[in-house]
Amino acid sequence: MSRPEKHSLTLGGHRTSVSLEPEFWAAFREIAAASGRGINELAAEIDTARGAECGLATAIRLHVLAHYRKAR
Repeated sequence: MSRPEKHSLTLGGHRTSVSLEPEFWAAFREIAAASGRGINELAAEIDTARGAECGLATAIRLHVLAHYRKAR
């Protein structure tokens, strides 16, 4: 695994930054593209669904993990 990279996202009109490893960014982009959505839109959906005890970066990683587990 590589070191996390920070990228800016826009969620509900507000900018935020998220740090993920490049491999997770690539997988997240693939998932968004396959569903016909942009990463901001998908991140906003994940943000809305996550609990207060879970950070956005963790929620995105778990979403990526769940996506690929379902694909097996």
